[in-house]
Amino acid sequence: MELYDFGRVIDRKGTSTYKYEELEQDFGRCDLLPLWIADMDFEVCPAITEAIRHRVCDHAIYGYTMPPASYWQSIIDWQRERNHFEFTRDEMCFIGGIVTGFGLVINHYTKPGDKVVIQQPVYHPFKNVITANGRIAVNNALIETPDGFYKMNLEELEQIFIEHHPRLMVVCNPHNPIGIAWDIESLREVARLARKHGVLLFSDEIHGDLMIFGHRHTPLATVSDDAAAVTITMGAPSKTFNIAGLKSSWCVIKNPEVRRPFFQWLENNELCSPHLIALTATEAAYRHGTEWLNQCLHYIEENILMVENFCREHIPGVRAIRPQASFLVWLDCSGLGLCHEQVHDMFINSAHLALNDGTMFGQAGSCHMRLNVGTSRTVLEKAMHQLADAVATLKK
Repeated sequence: MELYDFGRVIDRKGTSTYKYEELEQDFGRCDLLPLWIADMDFEVCPAITEAIRHRVCDHAIYGYTMPPASYWQSIIDWQRERNHFEFTRDEMCFIGGIVTGFGLVINHYTKPGDKVVIQQPVYHPFKNVITANGRIAVNNALIETPDGFYKMNLEELEQIFIEHHPRLMVVCNPHNPIGIAWDIESLREVARLARKHGVLLFSDEIHGDLMIFGHRHTPLATVSDDAAAVTITMGAPSKTFNIAGLKSSWCVIKNPEVRRPFFQWLENNELCSPHLIALTATEAAYRHGTEWLNQCLHYIEENILMVENFCREHIPGVRAIRPQASFLVWLDCSGLGLCHEQVHDMFINSAHLALNDGTMFGQAGSCHMRLNVGTSRTVLEKAMHQLADAVATLKK
């Protein structure tokens, strides 16, 4: 078994890396340790790099390319074996990114002025895409539990369906930024209510292969007949294998009445044609990336435990909420006794850290920050010490 070195620090500066190049614009300074945007600092599985190298170097013709049957089958096999999600080739298509896919869904299934339900705090591009396309976002806010975790407000959800008559609802599954692996009962009830009230469900499952600490991913479309009837599922190898720059995602719709018009519209507008490198990398990842991913997830778990222990011992005013999925950690900073603006300023101008501001996920994210632990432990330890020093300075 090959051992992969996730602790190696790789210099990403000068490679048009978003998390470095956008520091000045997004944070007002460029001397920050970037632990924000959700890609990892780990070198990808060598099998992916080798597959790309082989295709690019050994056959230097990059003409019109069609997806081979093996590409589709690699996705089908992976989802069946890893997540017990069964679907056929006819029920799936390529999408050039989850946010892009959500925009396509918004434009095909809804019209300007329609209501779309989200569950904040949640991945902020959902609301951005909704409002930018002239639709109205309706918030079915998650309920924070005493342990700092969250659950769905299902009673309020039905009232929203009754009063607002939304056409679409977003289910972030697993949930970003908190890392919730939604339980089957909650997903089943959401699907029941959605079908009862004529609401389609857009299930973003991009973090579904990043389950940690023994948790399992439950694809929404698998929980009931109701769910299969109303769910549009999108997933990708991008977060899982750190290949987000390749813009490779997939869409599965079980219900033919929902699927056929959408897939036909995508095809007619040439919106579902994968590019050469996306095909190559995706198949290599799903065929040969299992061991790399298993080792990666173990490393992420150890990073999360380190952050938890460090906060407990050195920064008790900051509580790390352990995720059930992904490499993103929701930090509750309310124990510092600061307002949100002070927390935000402290991270940037005292700790010199670039994290995602909790309020970008909704106002419920006040006094919270989202930390990306998908990096070398050396870098992460340095970040935690910088944060501890900044907090200590506040007390003087």
